[in-house]
Amino acid sequence: MNKKISIIGTVGIPSKYGGFETLVEYLTKNLNQQYDITVFCSSKSYKDKPNSHNGARLKYINLKANGLQSIFYDIISIIRSLKFADTLLILGVSGCIILPVVKLFSKKKIVVNIDGLEWKRDKWNFFAKTFLKYSEKIAVKNADIVISDNKVIKDYVESQYNKNSKLIAYGADHVTKQSFTPQLIEEYPFLEGKYAFKVCRIEPENNIRMIVEAFVEFSDLNLIIIGNWSNSKYGIGIREEFSRYKNIFLLDPIYDQNKLNQIRSNAYIYVHGHSAGGTNPSLVEAMFLGIPIIAYGINYNRETTKNQAEYFLDKNELRHILVNIASKRLQKISSDVNNIAKKSYLWEIIAREYSKLF
Repeated sequence: MNKKISIIGTVGIPSKYGGFETLVEYLTKNLNQQYDITVFCSSKSYKDKPNSHNGARLKYINLKANGLQSIFYDIISIIRSLKFADTLLILGVSGCIILPVVKLFSKKKIVVNIDGLEWKRDKWNFFAKTFLKYSEKIAVKNADIVISDNKVIKDYVESQYNKNSKLIAYGADHVTKQSFTPQLIEEYPFLEGKYAFKVCRIEPENNIRMIVEAFVEFSDLNLIIIGNWSNSKYGIGIREEFSRYKNIFLLDPIYDQNKLNQIRSNAYIYVHGHSAGGTNPSLVEAMFLGIPIIAYGINYNRETTKNQAEYFLDKNELRHILVNIASKRLQKISSDVNNIAKKSYLWEIIAREYSKLF
């Protein structure tokens, strides 16, 4: 009989939200023959509620998987999982506050991927940061296995909590290089010129303003950023301020993967501004497509790209790179990061690593 695995902490599958959801999409695709997998999903996010996907059983909870409700969403998922699962894979720490109680009366294996040190993100207030930091501590102390998606986070866990952590990143080979269709060019005529590209949540720690200001001062190259501009005062303010510039294109989210891949595939450079988190999925996807990377020079990004990209820490450094970088250097970055991705960021490898833990 196959071992029973319960996956907790995501919006759910089919994947349509973010990095953890994509991870679960490809874990279930690769491991459904070896394990009996159940995935908890937020019924708030799915009109149609299939009973299964990729051979995994889907169970729904009528709460949001993000924000304050995520705490209760995860706790309920954990409690329900104890009835049937041999191993609980918990993605994120917000519901891990209940783990000390769980460990009192259950010997189920608990595997926690702590994500990217969520408590450090600027968007959280003092109380949220305090709670998330405490949840992280509880998660690490009570998990049988802790997963880190970046060596910097692995080192942090081992030094901060004196506990071993397993390093497993994300896959990127689900993205495919595509040529433009005439329809897309008609919809977005500015794609015909050279452009820099970025896709992300519109949050301060992704350094959106810094990047946009650098491109305002370097108008030789278009900048396209796709993100949830309308979800915050921060995003609304930036779009209102900078949309008047002829080389700045701030687009709403594009959920059509085919469209997104066409735009991303044909970018001249990928600008990655994330300053928090671990191994970022959008970065490894750009690497797999062989797009030259210019990244914010924090240790997470340097580790993901193995120091083979160009790096900036302020708008002047970014502008200096844009002005001075040679096409031969861009070609080398493209080749180097593509080789790294093809070696390290493949879903088959990632799934195999998770399977060893299960």
